[in-house]
Amino acid sequence: MARNLWIGKPGLLREITTQAKSWDRSAELQVSEFTSLEGQITAVAPARTTRRLKFSWEWLEPADADHLVRLARRVNGPGMLGRAVYAGRSVAVLDPASVNLLDPYQAAGQSALPGSTDHWFTARGSFTVTPSVDDVVLGSCEDPATRIGWRHGAWPGWPVMPAMRVSWLLPPDWDPGVCVAQLDWKDRDGGHLATVSATGPTVTGTAPEGAAFVTPVGGPGATGTTGLAGACLTIGEEPVALALGEGCPAMAVTGCSDVPASRLPYRNISIDLVEVTGAVL
Repeated sequence: MARNLWIGKPGLLREITTQAKSWDRSAELQVSEFTSLEGQITAVAPARTTRRLKFSWEWLEPADADHLVRLARRVNGPGMLGRAVYAGRSVAVLDPASVNLLDPYQAAGQSALPGSTDHWFTARGSFTVTPSVDDVVLGSCEDPATRIGWRHGAWPGWPVMPAMRVSWLLPPDWDPGVCVAQLDWKDRDGGHLATVSATGPTVTGTAPEGAAFVTPVGGPGATGTTGLAGACLTIGEEPVALALGEGCPAMAVTGCSDVPASRLPYRNISIDLVEVTGAVL
């Protein structure tokens, strides 16, 4: 499951089983260089980099091709009745090469902006999140029953589809004897459907019927200060502590090519996507 691309509106992801002929997932670094009269170079770069994805397929199945073209043209497809919450908005992409779906800063235990704690929220109990040295975020737990959630930047959680196998690994410095790993399944409106949890640093669950999002949650199980770096959220794979966060950002389709193949009804499709700050389309 994890080795195929999943793409679509949240709650309406489609698995593309045909392997792409070409695939580029390079980040856009946006670095500008300025050379002085003395020949010295100054580089200017934004704090965050933007993800871009480019896929192309040959001999793609008609139903898969139609799905991608609908996304590019922002045309609602079959199955939208009663599921139009995210119609006309940004696209979710589950990149099969991504090991950790957390945001890069989130996985590293850093805030997106200096002094910000936007990557986490207290689901139950008392947990104070505060920036520390080098913008590494720490948490202070005052109640052993506390639950802290990891927040997605654009949606109520990370996009999933029913029957997906999701694994969640807590930060490695949490006490494995008392901590609790938890996955909260949500419907297309962000409403709670079900919860799976386990005592220890990791939990694996299967998305139930009606699930469109999952929110990873953790309970430190003890009072005191703890770090938030090193967690890992995966689909269909074993989570790896301290894995680079690749993110699962909201994306917009910026280019699409649709060329009939030499043997109809197959088509040659290419699609370009770029990370956006929210569901803006």
